Amino acid sequence: MTLRVGLLGAGYFAQFHVNAWRRIDGANLVATCDTDPAKGADYADLDAMMAGAEPDILDIAGPPLCHAQAVRTALPFAPRAIICQKPFCTSIEEARAVTAEAAAAGVPVIIHENFRFQPWFRAMKTALDGDRIGQVWNLTFQMRTGDGQGPRAYLDRQPYFQQMPRLLIHETGVHYLDTFRFLLGEPAGIYADLRRLNPVIRGEDAGHVILDYASGARAVYDGNRLLDFDTDLARRTFGEALLEGEGGAMRLTGDGCVTFRAHGTRVHETLLEPRDWPDFAGDCVFALQSHVVAALNGTGTFENEAQDYLRVMELAELAYASDAAKTRLPIRRP
Repeated sequence: MTLRVGLLGAGYFAQFHVNAWRRIDGANLVATCDTDPAKGADYADLDAMMAGAEPDILDIAGPPLCHAQAVRTALPFAPRAIICQKPFCTSIEEARAVTAEAAAAGVPVIIHENFRFQPWFRAMKTALDGDRIGQVWNLTFQMRTGDGQGPRAYLDRQPYFQQMPRLLIHETGVHYLDTFRFLLGEPAGIYADLRRLNPVIRGEDAGHVILDYASGARAVYDGNRLLDFDTDLARRTFGEALLEGEGGAMRLTGDGCVTFRAHGTRVHETLLEPRDWPDFAGDCVFALQSHVVAALNGTGTFENEAQDYLRVMELAELAYASDAAKTRLPIRRP
């Protein structure tokens, strides 16, 4: 069955949604919607698109200010699923309310949290599930986007970054909070130390977040938007990762390569070869949207449904609270 897709939003990142939908078997992008006439969308009004195009999937690629109203507008049309970009809604309270309304209507809402769908993290997860490194002790991700220096920071691609009161964790670090959950499960505690290095922006652009686990493992997000790293394309992997355990270690480098080295050896086995991926960050948008189509067609289950994603949003809120309190905070169990 070919699923009909309607896309809301025609901003910068929507191009990756469009490119992916056009390549996914079993899906057909039948309509686009944006309030700006200059964007050339098929519809200027979401109500009209839902009624006229009758999409099975509504894909919301607009900013957080539009999320709650868009979901509420779509629910009476009973789409089979709604995909919504992150950051989800304007606050965690609004996100909880919208999530409850969608659940009551029986419409699944999947948050477009695509970093966990990057092929290097999927390769690491497969190796973890195969017990390649045994007991996990340390996971570190060094994020180095290199786009945050000087008075023109972010203006060429996403200028609203300069005015966001919360930037590093709310906009970018949240990807890795979700990815750490995907790889290691639910953490027990969180500690964050955040700072602003570029004075032209409002929010934080550097910092460290440490998640601790009952197993004894630690996950460290070391984010800095001013620094870069050794790669030809920073927005491929956004940084480098090291995942270490009692039996060995996996390493992600800036070319998208994942290697494994057994403890006590110097032999590096390649788990994922570097390659030219057809689109953003290892084609993770295509992977996420493909997984939604597969789940709707009975293959697999949804990842990052809104109810589960509220946990990620809670972690982000706790990171800011920890930074303000300058202390580790416990994380309630789900």
